[in-house]
This record gives sequence, structure tokens and C-alpha cells, in this order.
Amino acid sequence: MPLSPVLAEQSTYPFVRLEEAKHRKAAEGVRIIDFGMGDPRGVPEEPIRRALAEALEAASGYPAAQGLPELRQAIAGWLSRRFGVSIDPDRAVVPTLGSKEAIFSFAQIAVDRAAGKDLVLVPDPGYPVYERGAQFAGAIVETMPLLAHAGFLPDLDAIEPDVWRRSAVVWVNYPNNPTTATASPEFLGRLAELAREHDFYLCSDEAYSELWFESPPHSALEAGAENVVVFNTLSKRSSMTGYRSGFVAGDERAIEALKKFRPTVGTAPQLFVQRASIVAWGDEAHVERNRERYRRRREPFVKFFARKGLALRGAPATMYLWLEVPQDETSEGFAARLLEHGIVVAPGSHLGRHGEGYVRFALVPPEEECDVAVEILDRVL
Repeated sequence: MPLSPVLAEQSTYPFVRLEEAKHRKAAEGVRIIDFGMGDPRGVPEEPIRRALAEALEAASGYPAAQGLPELRQAIAGWLSRRFGVSIDPDRAVVPTLGSKEAIFSFAQIAVDRAAGKDLVLVPDPGYPVYERGAQFAGAIVETMPLLAHAGFLPDLDAIEPDVWRRSAVVWVNYPNNPTTATASPEFLGRLAELAREHDFYLCSDEAYSELWFESPPHSALEAGAENVVVFNTLSKRSSMTGYRSGFVAGDERAIEALKKFRPTVGTAPQLFVQRASIVAWGDEAHVERNRERYRRRREPFVKFFARKGLALRGAPATMYLWLEVPQDETSEGFAARLLEHGIVVAPGSHLGRHGEGYVRFALVPPEEECDVAVEILDRVL
């Protein structure tokens, strides 16, 4: 049977490999404490769940691709309160079925090989969906190394003018998965200026914008919406992963194109999820409680790694820890050594060539499991 050559060339999704390794170890009777996947396990708070239940109806039609006006207004209001930016909820916002599908499909509306806009730039290490979405859109993918000495920011001066000219999309993700780094307004502003100068879309994945432990991170929208598109989700800030609710906001040309494209693929969130999302975007108290839960999970690891002389890199943000592996060990080797004792972490090499030398801890297990994990690590390291 025919098969898309792009699909045929895809390697197994990294976290599928991680799941397979975890299940093999569990079958041997080892207790597993899973820090591998960034899948929050918290329970959405009661007002959010109640809003969803109250919105259920005996019959429900297809949701419109542009989303409920009330949800678009709630998102625009949150962006104004959180980042001080003003956008038109009708022309510059589209609710999405989480952020993953929107990230994957964005290159479909932006890449124009005939016009010479055939490149998509992605961070390395980074979320694999940026690259895979670009490949399925027929784009050429180039990587931007994220290195510790540069604060895990891409070196904009190292990118040739012709690359900027040919770029249709440039992806950034701050606070960053996996490195936990944050970006300054100056960095985001310079990249936005390059986007407008060379007419590409600066696509900023801001899924972790609300998980921070010192100072709140910035949004690329603070540099202006022209040629800037941001993606966010309720999965991390509100532990609503199963609800699949997010948004795209920014450049009005891009939003108009998405409104034309999205009815074809049918990825609008269900109306009852949209009603619950209105409540979630309108409340910050539950986000503060969620952030505090992550802080309590994080601090024992930070203290432990400091005591052991192991280097945590990046910034105090996201739900991750980006740990430099001990000298003379590889990412996969170190992760395999921890797995022997039931501790599942993601090898940095699974997230890109420049992730070698690190492992990522996703702080999703409950506090009591985190405490047990620190005790195990104390015996192993």
C-alpha cells in the first residue's frame, strides 16, 4: 500500500520509546516513578469541572472553527492582564484543540515553496512537533542550537541573511522545554524585528509561561503582533491536559488564514470544553496554587543535586529540571542507569542532537513520589 514518504521516514516518536522501556522494567517488578513525559497529573479545580458539566447538552452541533466569542474575549482579556498587550478577540485569536495540533499544522498555512519561503527554523533540543509539522508541510527544516553558554538562546547573529529571507516560520519556546531557559524582552523584540524585516512568522510556543518560580516570563506579543504568533494552552497552567484546550493569537493575517484552514481539519474544541476554558482563563488563584505544587516538588531535587555537585541548567521555570549528566556518561546511558532503579527520565538526546549530555525530569509525580525518588537517587548517585 502507498505510504507518505514523510511518514515513512519518521523515527518512532521519542516518548513512545520511553514508554516501551518503562513498561519492560515494570514487568520485571520494579516500582516505576515516572519523570519522563510532561503530562500533568493534577485535577482541574472544581469551578472548571462544574462549568464543563453545566455546559453538557443532550445534543450538540459541530463547534465553529473560530470558537465562542466569549472564549476569544476571555483569552484576549487574559493576555491584556498578564502581558499588557491589547489584541482584537475577533481578528487576532483562535481557540484550538490544545496547542499541539495547532503547532503541528501551522506550517501548512505559512510555507510557500513557490515564493521561496521554504524554510522552517526549529530549536535543538526542542519539542519534536515543530519539526514534524514542518516536514509534513513540505518545508526544509534547519535547526538552531540551544547551548548552555548562550543561555539556551539561539545565536541570531550566526544565521545567514539568506536563511532569514527564505524562512516562513521560526519557532521559539520560552520558558523552554526541555532546557527551562527563559528569554528576555530584548531577545524576543529583536527576533520580532527580524520577522518583520524578512517577512516570516515568529511562532512562540508559550505553553509554560505560567510555571515560574522567581519572576514571570515574557511573551513575544509584547514586541507587537505583526508577524508574531503565540501558542498557549490550559494543559500546564490549569492541569487540563485531557480537555485539549489552547489558543493561537497574534498576527491578524495568520489568524485569518487559520480560520480558512481549520474548518477543513475539524479541530475546534467542543463547546462544553470551551465553556470550562472561559472559567480557567478568568481565574489566577488556581494557577498560583498549581505553581506552588510544582515548587514543592522541585525544591528537594534542587537541594539534592546541589549537594551532590550535579549541575542543573536553565532557569527556575517550567515543570522540568534540565540536569547535566555526570562526566563520562551519555544521556541515554545515564537514563538507563536510573531506569534500573525505577526512575524514568527523558534523555536529552531524544529531544535533539544538542540535548546530548543532559536528561530531563518532568515534575509530574505527586510530592510523596518525588520524595521517594530523591531517596533512591541518593543511593544511586
